[in-house]
Amino acid sequence: MTQSRTEENKRRAAQAALAEVRQGAILGVGTGSTVNCFIDALIQHPGLVRHAVSSSEASTARLGAAGIEVVDLNQVSGLDLYIDGADEADPGRRLIKGGGGALTREKIVAAAARRFVCIVDESKLVPVLGRFPLPVEVIPMARNLVARELRSRGGRPVWRQGFVTDNGNQILDVHDLTISDPLRLEADLNQLVGVVTVGLFAARPADVLLIGSDRGVQKR
Repeated sequence: MTQSRTEENKRRAAQAALAEVRQGAILGVGTGSTVNCFIDALIQHPGLVRHAVSSSEASTARLGAAGIEVVDLNQVSGLDLYIDGADEADPGRRLIKGGGGALTREKIVAAAARRFVCIVDESKLVPVLGRFPLPVEVIPMARNLVARELRSRGGRPVWRQGFVTDNGNQILDVHDLTISDPLRLEADLNQLVGVVTVGLFAARPADVLLIGSDRGVQKR
């Protein structure tokens, strides 16, 4: 698929997500190129959302520049809806996220939302998660310790050098995993000392997938 077709499919999914947003909603907004398309679409509907809670500094800046008020999650009792993309999605709406490095805040915002709508282009759909390297956010001093544990589980962790998360941590991207039991693996890796969180969204999967393709948008 060409880059231009992929971008158009992202825009289709992002545009379709507007129909999921109710007037006056308190909206969680994720991170990434498909979410940027959603923010661009949201700008065309001033006043649609009451406030937004953002999962990254980049999205906060983009929302603020568009005149959408961004508040801290601690200022609200919950979120009506969370809109975010994914690096991979399986038939059970379980996801790999964190390619942009915002996985911890994305997981927090998803947990606070009553409904999670994930917007992707069709290239992100896979029968089994693991083609995309699994991001794991780690405390810097624990990077090698966690890497050894990941290798013992059959993964090939690669330090994302030169990148620091918005939380001041580092990321290991784990290659060569076939994730046949996402829920079990998420629970296992989250228990490793030094891991902040893992980019598997299986315990809290998406409630809805909006998939942009040349044929339009499919809802699952």
